[in-house]
Amino acid sequence: MLSVALSLALIAAEPAVLTCTTELVVLGVAQDGGAPQFGNSADPAWSNPELRRLATSLGVINHDTGQRLLFEATPDLREQLYRLDQVMMTEARPGLDGIFLTHGHMGHYTGLMFLGFESMGAQGVPVFAMPQMAQYLSTSGPWEQLVRYGNIALQDLREGEGADVAGLTVTPFLVPHRQEYTEVVGFSIDGPDRSALFLPDIDSWEEWDEEGTRIEDMIASVDVAYLDATFFANGEIPGRDMSGFPHPFITHSMARFADLPATEKAKVRFIHFNHTNPVRFPDSPERQQVLDAGFGLADEGERYCLGD
Repeated sequence: MLSVALSLALIAAEPAVLTCTTELVVLGVAQDGGAPQFGNSADPAWSNPELRRLATSLGVINHDTGQRLLFEATPDLREQLYRLDQVMMTEARPGLDGIFLTHGHMGHYTGLMFLGFESMGAQGVPVFAMPQMAQYLSTSGPWEQLVRYGNIALQDLREGEGADVAGLTVTPFLVPHRQEYTEVVGFSIDGPDRSALFLPDIDSWEEWDEEGTRIEDMIASVDVAYLDATFFANGEIPGRDMSGFPHPFITHSMARFADLPATEKAKVRFIHFNHTNPVRFPDSPERQQVLDAGFGLADEGERYCLGD
């Protein structure tokens, strides 16, 4: 079995670095609004495109069957599908055999609009959604038009029940997070040889403890874990007490996971960085602090082999 370190590579690397039948591709690592953020004109990413980051999304490609999956439909969907094309092009447009949605917050589903009448005019793209999410899309404009016109075809998901598609089994699990419109889930993604955890949003690990689920057990059950890291620490947003923010700070997660074996720490790939989070900058001391502690930070273009 390949180690996490050997399984991760950049799209820019030579093809020989990563050869597998089924692979996961990181298509975005930012919080819903991306980076730089609207209204923050001082962000150096405005003048340096290399610092820009898209909203959090994963793609999965089965090279044997030619199938492609997407996790989240973000506002950056157009760019992310282009990036997916650079890994494996398909003749079909958009060439997606399934889109899996975690919940009804802006950065996680609004990219569906590009499949609609005013844009691509796609037909029958399978969208896997939990019951409240499916109900929301079916009854709330403008999303219900996508269903009515047949641009998307809703596929039912149920907690703890795996959906088999493209040679994978994708299983949703409920997590505590703001549920203004829909339930919120993460996904266990089981490939032919390795597995991944995708959990971009959660209120706190401790609230999950109270519901009977420990994040440490979830990490232990997979080979790589993409976990909510929206904020680095309290104080990164000037003038605001962030102690009640509904996300686990990276500093808190690192403290909680401090006693895990090095092999378990190495599974963690923090993701979903707010535009204020300093780890998004390659040379920041906070980014180095995370790496020195034995944890990983997801990078756009990163690839992980799920099946040899």
